[in-house]
Amino acid sequence: MNATSFARTSLLNQWWALIVRGVLAILFGIAAITWPRVTLVALLALFAAFAIADGITSLIAAVRTRSWGWVFFGGLLSLAVGVLTLMWPGAATLALVLLIGAWAIVRGIFDIATGIALRREIRYEWLLILTGVVSIVFGAVIALFPVAGVFALIGIVAGFAIAIGVLLIAAGIMERRLQRRLGLDGATAPAV
Repeated sequence: MNATSFARTSLLNQWWALIVRGVLAILFGIAAITWPRVTLVALLALFAAFAIADGITSLIAAVRTRSWGWVFFGGLLSLAVGVLTLMWPGAATLALVLLIGAWAIVRGIFDIATGIALRREIRYEWLLILTGVVSIVFGAVIALFPVAGVFALIGIVAGFAIAIGVLLIAAGIMERRLQRRLGLDGATAPAV
């Protein structure tokens, strides 16, 4: 068996891992919908851990290089945000949702401006303008109803997980069918 054939066989023998990953993603998505508060707490904890680790890493780098500028202050900021997220998770959630709302509004304004600027250059500038309007409306709704925005964010994460899970399962099934069609289903045992 040549190297290319061996690599293809090895990859095709991993079909089951795609299916397992898909099932886990779907289960995560269902859990996120079923227990939105737990999902939110987990997301906040992960963000806080990231911010604290980022802050510590930046501070270490600043101290080691004796750089007391942007790296040092960026590290302090990350560390402070991480600690504040752990101390006041409700405020952190609200701030994140409001930031998403503000981003959507500003992004919508840019999309509308781009559509107007390109109105003589492209035929479907109205799509950019419509995209901008939808983005602004989304941002405004998030800003006016931030609690709904929190649960919408969880819904987006859950929907993404379920969609990815379905795609992974489909890819695993397709790989398994290809493996069988090529007569490779008994070539080697699945690696764990």
